[in-house]
Amino acid sequence: MTGVRVVGVALLRSADRPPVLLAARRVDAGRPGGWELPGGKCEAGETLEQAAVREIREELGCEIRVHDRLDRAEEIRPGLTLEVVVADLVAGEPQALEHAELRWLAAEELGTVAWLPADVGFVAELRARLEGTVGPPT
Repeated sequence: MTGVRVVGVALLRSADRPPVLLAARRVDAGRPGGWELPGGKCEAGETLEQAAVREIREELGCEIRVHDRLDRAEEIRPGLTLEVVVADLVAGEPQALEHAELRWLAAEELGTVAWLPADVGFVAELRARLEGTVGPPT
């Protein structure tokens, strides 16, 4: 894969029918008010997992453990590709340091927000994983 990789983090609070954390973009950001999985661009030499841990620490002020990855990648624009990892919250409480709002949603609530276009493609797989109808790849 060429170009810049962007990691989105499906951050889970608990293992039993876990809610997932969504973040709304600030007014001064591109596509203000749009909902996304928090995360950001991978730096040179970083794995998706390393970028996820760093981005969540910077954006939300908490610590995570990455344990899975969704199967697809979405082109945000030419040369910029979004991939999503799944992680557990291990320390701290997420704070909206770089977002307008944070919201924990259950699987059945994922369709109730206005997702950013690049994130939309991940919603069905994420919902299936949260509901336990699709397991992680073996």
